[in-house]
Amino acid sequence: MKNALLIILISFWKILILFPIKFQYVLATVIGSLINSLPLKRNKISKVNIELCFKDLNKHDRNNIHKENTIEFAKAIFYTGIAWFWSNERIKKNIPYKINGLQDILRNQDAGNGILLLFKHSLHLELDSRIIAMHADIYGIEREHNSKMFENIQRSGRLKSLRGITDRDNTFTFIKWLKKGKTVLYAPDQDYGIKKSIELNFFGIPAATVTAPLKIIEKTGCKVFFINSFFNEGELILDLEKLNLDQSSTEKFSKQLNLIIENKIKLHPHEYLWQHRRFKSTLGKEKIYK
Repeated sequence: MKNALLIILISFWKILILFPIKFQYVLATVIGSLINSLPLKRNKISKVNIELCFKDLNKHDRNNIHKENTIEFAKAIFYTGIAWFWSNERIKKNIPYKINGLQDILRNQDAGNGILLLFKHSLHLELDSRIIAMHADIYGIEREHNSKMFENIQRSGRLKSLRGITDRDNTFTFIKWLKKGKTVLYAPDQDYGIKKSIELNFFGIPAATVTAPLKIIEKTGCKVFFINSFFNEGELILDLEKLNLDQSSTEKFSKQLNLIIENKIKLHPHEYLWQHRRFKSTLGKEKIYK
């Protein structure tokens, strides 16, 4: 029964992304406005996160970020569909985008250097990775979906451009990729549990911060880049920046990385995935996200 419903939803999704991109965005605005008015779980989580992270703003400004964010959250349905189901040619023709710093990535790839390509969870991250991987050989890490059928659809969509994907817990594979000079995507901005993390401030709030990035760098000797993605007047901007962080300790490295991510988010807060329970391990998911 669940699989049958999923097939219907996926089919409807594929039909929606056949429409012109402007129509998709108008529809997403309607869906986002509806989401904003409903007592949905993820809606509540995003409100809590925005309130925690932007205490310096007044209630009106925080509400505006949330309203814009729910519209972007709805757009993510279409961004993801475009990333998974459209051809390269259709993306190039219909999605204005600009990649800054691509040549630096390509030079390192030509030199055989492994690259850990860090990114934040923007609501268009699927589209971000699809576009970058259209221009450079990129490998990915994912958390497998609970539904085997959806996982197959997700993996198939991502492999339209990515050269390979492995589960985020399969450290052996992505370390091997980096040692062989591959470029691997990794997002260090979510709460993966306190056992895999240290407690450091994120937006001034104690947050479980993953320690894996520095361990990976130390084991592989890879270069480190960061993707900052955002929309500017309808054009998707992908800034690829080389990072030179303090590697003398996990705490110093992670503090600097958290601050970079935080500052990038502040530039376009409505485009970030606030629907994740970022502070569940430190503040208690039942306490703040009830």
